[in-house]
Amino acid sequence: MALLRKINQVLLFLLILTLCGILYKKVHKGTVLRNETDDDSEVPEETEDEIPVVICAAAGRMGAAMAAINSIYSNTDANILFYVVGLRNTLSRIRKWIEHSKLREINFKIVEFNPTVLKGKIRPDSSRPELLQPLNFVRFYLPLLIHQHEKVIYLDDDIIVQGDIQELYDTTLALGHAAAFSDDCDLPSAQDIDRLVGLQNTYMGYLDYRKKTIKDLGISPSTCSFNPGVIVANMTEWKHQRITKQLEKWMQKNVEENLYSSSLGGGVATSPMLIVFHGKYSTINPLWHIRHLGWNPDTRYSEHFLQEAKLLHWNGRHKPWDFPSVHNDLWES
Repeated sequence: MALLRKINQVLLFLLILTLCGILYKKVHKGTVLRNETDDDSEVPEETEDEIPVVICAAAGRMGAAMAAINSIYSNTDANILFYVVGLRNTLSRIRKWIEHSKLREINFKIVEFNPTVLKGKIRPDSSRPELLQPLNFVRFYLPLLIHQHEKVIYLDDDIIVQGDIQELYDTTLALGHAAAFSDDCDLPSAQDIDRLVGLQNTYMGYLDYRKKTIKDLGISPSTCSFNPGVIVANMTEWKHQRITKQLEKWMQKNVEENLYSSSLGGGVATSPMLIVFHGKYSTINPLWHIRHLGWNPDTRYSEHFLQEAKLLHWNGRHKPWDFPSVHNDLWES
C-alpha cells in the first residue's frame, strides 16, 4: 500500500512537471513573437478569411509601396492584413505615410527586417547596386517575419493590382510545393506586346553555366525561368523543406564562386530561387503577373490586353515613377 502511494506521488509530480514545462514554452514563445513584431500593436489571431500580403517599403520608394497597397485595397472586399516591411530607420515614416492618408483604414502591421542576416551572403556587384538592397531579400525570410499564417502573398513594390486579390490568394499549390510563381514562358502573344527584345526567360540568362557548380545541377540552360516578384507561399511547406536555409546556402556559394551576378538577367535575388525551386513550384494564372513593363521604355502592351490584366509589374530599370517609362498613367491613377 505504501509502495502504491509512493508511485502515485511520483506520477503526480511528473504530471505537474510536464504541465509546467508546457506552460513555460507557451509563455516563452509568445515573448519571442512579441519582440519580433511591431511594439505598437498586438499579434492578431488569424481568421479564416484573412489574406496576409507582404510588401516592402524602402526609404527611396515609399510612394511605390503605398501605391501598390492602395491598388490592392481599392479593388477588393476581402479582409487583407498588410505586412509592410522596412528597415529600422524607416519604420516611423512608413506609419506616417499610412496614417496620414486614406490608407489609415487598412489593417496593417509594420515589420522590421534586420539586414544583419545577410552578412557574408551577398557578393558586391556594381552593375545594378539597387538589386543589392537588403529589402530585396525579404522574400527569402517569409517564415521568420510572418508567424501565424499558413498561406501568404508576397509582392514587389513596383506593381499595381487591377483585380481582386482574393483570386490570387486562391491559387492552388500542389502537394509538396512551398510556392507558386509565374513562368517567364507565359508571355503575352506578339499581337499584345511590341518590342520586348533581349528579354531573358531561361535559366541561361540568370546562372553562369561556365561554372562547374552550375553544370553539376543538371538543369538545362534552356529551362524556362520564373519571376519571384509575385509569390503565393505555403509557410508550412517552406519551413518543412528549410527553403530559407537552402537559399542562404546558394547565396554563400555565390559569394565564394560567383555563380550569378546582377549583370545577368535577373540580378541576385532571382537566381538562388531558380535553383532551389527548380521543378518544385506551382504556377500562377498569367493574368495575375503581367510583367516586364519596366524592361524597355519602347515596349508597350496593347490597351485591350492591359484592361484584362489583373496585376501589372514594372520589373526592370524603367519604373513608372521615373522617366522614361511606359504605361505610367495606370500607375499614377
